[in-house]
Order: sequence, then structure tokens, then C-alpha cells
Amino acid sequence: MKTVIHKADTRGYANHGWLKSHHTFSFASYQNPERMNFGMLRVLNDDVVQPKMGFGTHPHQNMEIISIPLKGALSHKDSMGNKRAIEVDEVQVMSAGTGLTHSEFNDSQTDEVNFLQLWIIPETMGVAPNYEQRKFDSSERKNKLQTVVAPMDKLEGDALPISQQAYIYRTDLDAGKAVILTPKNTDNGFYIFLVDGSIEVSGNNLNKRDAIGVCDAHSLEITTQKSAQVIIIEVPMD
Repeated sequence: MKTVIHKADTRGYANHGWLKSHHTFSFASYQNPERMNFGMLRVLNDDVVQPKMGFGTHPHQNMEIISIPLKGALSHKDSMGNKRAIEVDEVQVMSAGTGLTHSEFNDSQTDEVNFLQLWIIPETMGVAPNYEQRKFDSSERKNKLQTVVAPMDKLEGDALPISQQAYIYRTDLDAGKAVILTPKNTDNGFYIFLVDGSIEVSGNNLNKRDAIGVCDAHSLEITTQKSAQVIIIEVPMD
């Protein structure tokens, strides 16, 4: 078993006034050769957007982009004709493929938006762009794993499709509870991001916004010291 610990206060940080962003991996002005990726997980940004502000129209290509709102609602508009708000308990996926443009905006006059944006390197380049979003029942992740993203050729339940052999799970754990992770493929690793609370993974204690990457493990247990909200990204390591 191999592990890497990324404590919350070691992340890159950028304050643009309208946007405050923590970068787990190298992104924009934060460049760290030791923090480029975890397997096929290339970006994990923890963004706070101020009221009436947002990201103008910009392009993406050949990347699987997943957005998970934690607080507030973010309006989305793209070159495929989608125009929707993304809210708490929803997940949005975009397969940028051959290319698309989109914008994201906080329409609230008073409230901040906090959302996670993940980029996963696709299994196949040049796929047709695709957009989907879905609301997930929070009760279905209470003390158990809820699959919110899965490979498009291996979809399970209500999971949203991406062009990679990767999965994203959410779980909300009460104090004293545990979940067991077993990789779908032997070359997959788990990147565990703690949204809130306190957990233990392989003898390592994690607190709010800490993360741990684990690979070469047949199984993995997450236990809670107090209630916790956890996002787990299972990705191929090469």
C-alpha cells in the first residue's frame, strides 16, 4: 500500500476578490512539480464565488470535468445549449472531448457559492462533448457509499457517465461508523477528500479539507471519529 497525505493548509491558494480558490494540484499560478496529479485525477479545486460574480465563457478540450456544489447554486451555460443552475446535492459532468465553451455564474445577490471542481484525464481523446447533471438523494449516502459518477460503459444506478474507468462516491458518516472501499480494478487508486468532520484512513487522522491518496491496496477502511462528509475519487493510476 502506498499513501500520500495532502493537508488542507498545504494546498495552493489564490484570492482574486470575486473568487477564492484552493488548489490541491498544480493549477493556474500554483505550480508544484510534486503536486501535479493523483493518477488520472488532474485537478481538485475548492472554489468560493462571491455574489453576482462568476467565470466568463472559456474553452475546454479532452477533459472530464465534474462539479459538486457544497453551498449555494451556480448557473451554467455552454456551447451545447445547456443553461441550468447546479445546486447542493447535484453533480454535474462535462466530457469536453473535441471541445466546448461554458460559463459559470453566481446569480445570488447575497450568498457565496462554494463548489468543488474535479478534472479527470479521459480514457479516450476526441470523444463527442457531453453534458449531464443530476440531483442525488442525500439519504442514500448516509453511512454508505453513493456512486455519483462512473465509466460510461459501466454505469450503475443513477451515476453520471464519464469517459474514463473512474468512479466518484459520496458518503455522510455518523460518528463511529465505517465504510470499506474495494477498487473496481487492481490498478485503481483512491483519493479521499474530507469535506467536513474527522476520519481515520490507514492510521492517518484527517480533518476538514484534508485528503489522502491510496494505491496498491486490496481494500481500505474509512472510520469516523465524528460525523463526516467524504468524497472519494477512484481513478486508474496510469
